[in-house]
Amino acid sequence: MTTTVRTAVRRESRLRENIRLVLSYALLFLIALAFLYPFVLAISTSFKTLPEINERPVALIPQTFTLEGYQRMFALNVGRWALNSFFIAAVVTISNVLFSALAGYSLTRIAFPGSRYVFLAIIGTMMIPGIVQLIPMFIVLKTLGMIDSYTGLIIPKMVTAFGIFLMAQFFEAIPRELEEAARIDGAGRFRMFFQIALPLARPAIVALIIFSFQGSWNEFMHPLIVITTNQDLYTLPIGLAFLRGGLGQNLQWNALLAGSMLTTVPMAVIFFFFQRYFIEGISYTGVKG
Repeated sequence: MTTTVRTAVRRESRLRENIRLVLSYALLFLIALAFLYPFVLAISTSFKTLPEINERPVALIPQTFTLEGYQRMFALNVGRWALNSFFIAAVVTISNVLFSALAGYSLTRIAFPGSRYVFLAIIGTMMIPGIVQLIPMFIVLKTLGMIDSYTGLIIPKMVTAFGIFLMAQFFEAIPRELEEAARIDGAGRFRMFFQIALPLARPAIVALIIFSFQGSWNEFMHPLIVITTNQDLYTLPIGLAFLRGGLGQNLQWNALLAGSMLTTVPMAVIFFFFQRYFIEGISYTGVKG
């Protein structure tokens, strides 16, 4: 009798656990669907005709599949916008990785007076909202003659406080014994950095590359204050924003969403294949010790 009761209790407990699991997955599925629906709708709308967009704005499957939105987009200067976005993002990413790694290594491995305060000051700049820096940034760039130029778009973003913080946290976790052994063998500081520290920091470097490229590719406010008259410097976010504002009520939604896909899909693909490094990059920003 006791065995039968225990078996019934276990079955009931297992049933409740299975129901709870099913409900949890169902809730997560609904949340994921709510986040995915706008993205899928944007992809679908980019392949619709304008009359169908007006008649069936929320339909996921186009009745008439067309590429007119992409054709209209490429008839504009979108190729130049994409090239500008890629060039700026590539240069900013490479410089940010290099300078952040050098600065992070120096702050954690080279003892000099006030190094800790310098590191705290760099971290402190991360607490300043970006919108507060727009007007001072514009004044400085205008004074230096960097408005409407690639230098104005690239140089202010060549190194970031977040990049220095990320690399410093990772270098702090590398055992100092490795560098001490290399120093005994006659290695100098640069050789220890490039042949020991940098290869060990590959996960942090990959994470920083992804963060930097994504941030620069999607950057809107900084190009907005740098580019005033030269439309050949437009990046994809700036070009799409001015396209929407210029058309007003005659906005061609399929063309606009086609341009949005050109901006979004590369970052979505990068995130899909390298999402592990996003998570690792966030974990490296935690204090180790």
